[in-house]
Amino acid sequence: MPGLKHRRLGRTGMSVGELGLGAMDTPHSPEAIQTVTTALDLGIQFVDTARDYEGSEHLLGQVIRQRGKKDFVIASKTFSHSASGSQYDIDRSLKVLGVEHIELYELHDISTRQAWDEVMREDGALAGLKTARYRGLIGHIGISSHDLDILELAITCGEFETVMLEYSAFFPVTRPLIERAAHHDVGVIAMRPLGGSGRTSTMRGSIAAGYAGPLTPANLLRYVLSNPGVSVAIPGARYPARVIENVATASGYAPMTNAEQRELEDAAAALY
Repeated sequence: MPGLKHRRLGRTGMSVGELGLGAMDTPHSPEAIQTVTTALDLGIQFVDTARDYEGSEHLLGQVIRQRGKKDFVIASKTFSHSASGSQYDIDRSLKVLGVEHIELYELHDISTRQAWDEVMREDGALAGLKTARYRGLIGHIGISSHDLDILELAITCGEFETVMLEYSAFFPVTRPLIERAAHHDVGVIAMRPLGGSGRTSTMRGSIAAGYAGPLTPANLLRYVLSNPGVSVAIPGARYPARVIENVATASGYAPMTNAEQRELEDAAAALY
């Protein structure tokens, strides 16, 4: 099986595999440690977590200690909007993970103008991340959002090296923002590339019942990876089998044509 292709994560300058792992729900699986170690053993090197994802940083810390090394990029996030709160979260992340440095730390879910104004103040969370970067505790600063206008601000303001946004055949509306990010050399982390757990479950149920159309997890991942502006896609996984499926797709896919992408978008719209 060919290995995962690598892409540049914007002006962080980091080269990461185009398939990552979203580890928000992974701790709730009885096979959590095996899921993460399977991902790493198969070449995934970018793992998304957050301070308030229950058990997620703790799980990654267990894996690091078990492996005796940290051989992957960690991207964590703070929900705090203040400088002191974000610095506290970074210190907690470092302790729980058992590391001295985190490659990427993000402001999480800044999806209203009020939240944006709060984190961008002189004593806001962005200032805290900058202090942590100056201290060498984190390498790069990013932001996640579900609001298109906030994402536009984040991409163009010059403060953020990465943005995390939703992008899939279910939610193609962010495509112009991905192009904008590429123009500004901002790395794009695509969350919910398979549409989210509810849609994925519905899809898998339809496939089990005999559905033979284009709407499959593999095609949804192909759709996202076919966009050259996406730096890394981070489907969540609770079991090793899901990781193995995703790696198999990402290692051998053919980019979708425009016609295939429109067909998949139509099928996704019909499901939800």
